Amino acid sequence: MREARGRPAVEARGAASVYGLHAVRIMLERHPERVSAIRLSERREDPRIRRIEELARAAGVPVQRVDAQVLRQKLGEAAHQGVLAEISALAPWSEDQLLSALQSARQPLLLALDGVQDPHNLGACLRTADACGALAVIVPRDRAVHLTPAVRKVAAGAAETTPLAVVTNLARTLKLLKEAGLWVIGADAAAPARADEADLTGPRVLVLGAEGAGLRQLTRQSCDVLVRLPQLGVLESLNVSVAAGMLLYEAVRQRAQGA
Repeated sequence: MREARGRPAVEARGAASVYGLHAVRIMLERHPERVSAIRLSERREDPRIRRIEELARAAGVPVQRVDAQVLRQKLGEAAHQGVLAEISALAPWSEDQLLSALQSARQPLLLALDGVQDPHNLGACLRTADACGALAVIVPRDRAVHLTPAVRKVAAGAAETTPLAVVTNLARTLKLLKEAGLWVIGADAAAPARADEADLTGPRVLVLGAEGAGLRQLTRQSCDVLVRLPQLGVLESLNVSVAAGMLLYEAVRQRAQGA
């Protein structure tokens, strides 16, 4: 597979807000064409705010200085850090778009969530997937949470940079990914092998199950390898977003070591 040159352009639809210094700066650096307006607190004046203002003006994005109350009315008590971007929301990927993206990706890393229903968990998974350089997060169309305002808020901007692929049949999608050269690694508390004993350095799909229920049988059967995360405490399982973060960072660790 060829070296990735950024994520493929995906048609955006609807509107969304991204807030926080880091999230807004990343949007302006990576996807300025999707930013329609920037609002900055009139009381903030520091190098990071000035950098955002410079990026916005260079991209032709309108910048407005507003009272902090305006941001509070828009975002509630969110930690906005005095900056808000109005953007065109990233539309979910289809299965075809996901498979197409693989053609330009080198050593792709994907995260698949088998029926996660808590918006806070999906938002946290998107945020960690973005931090770990995952190409996309995959969820089934039915019996799973998709992008909601709560998900976007928890994701803190990652919902606008890391595509969410919504697929009709997760087991079929995993089969197609295997045919495309990816290995499917499922997380299971009862698996004989630890995550650090599995090879996560090549093209991989990391699959985690729903809160409480874990992997469904058909999804489990679609995995090439099942791994567990070491647990030394008394609890029997980890929160799915925590487990996803641990598994993603194990993949990042192995890839950095290999490089």
